[in-house]
Amino acid sequence: MGALNLSAVCRSGRFWLALSVALLSGCTSTMAARVTSFQQWPAGVEGQRYQFVQSNADQANNLEYRAYQDMVRAAIGATGLVEATAGAKPRFNVVFDYGARATQVVTRQPADPYFYGGGFGGGYYGRGGYGYGRWGYPGYWGPAYVDVPVQAFRNELNLRILDTAAGNAEVYRSSAVALSGQPDLVGTMPVLVRAIFDNFPGNNGSERVIRYQME
Repeated sequence: MGALNLSAVCRSGRFWLALSVALLSGCTSTMAARVTSFQQWPAGVEGQRYQFVQSNADQANNLEYRAYQDMVRAAIGATGLVEATAGAKPRFNVVFDYGARATQVVTRQPADPYFYGGGFGGGYYGRGGYGYGRWGYPGYWGPAYVDVPVQAFRNELNLRILDTAAGNAEVYRSSAVALSGQPDLVGTMPVLVRAIFDNFPGNNGSERVIRYQME
């Protein structure tokens, strides 16, 4: 299977189609994440302290949350911030939440020419028609590809950084989304965390697709 140009597909509005083909077909060694970021990052804050603040009560004493927190902690160095030690007053609060939910995507698959009214011969014209096939004789064919809806899962990480020196104002907000064929937060979270801090803080109001090589 050839490589997908996801940036071009994203610009043409077929982002989810490309991701579904890449991630659900199992024929790629990369994972793609769509990242949306907004920022008003203050200048001169390198070395300032931060602390994690839970976004809801369910995250308290939650081993899954702690595992993802360790991933964020390992990646947050791109901000220039340092985690506050016990008793130290942090300037920034880091809040994140996550989840996986079912969704529907459309994959483009090779069509069965007989199922779609096709017949003996080669090639096709448009959405079915009579013409000469690639082997030089006429044949009636249906569409070469059809769009098929399939279930997928939207794995998502949302992260915010709040500045306590500015009244707890939000100075960074980012969300990363990756599709998979089944709920797979554990498998996709390393990519989602990496994407959140990729090229930090980036442009305000930016949206892009990032592909990572998987081991």
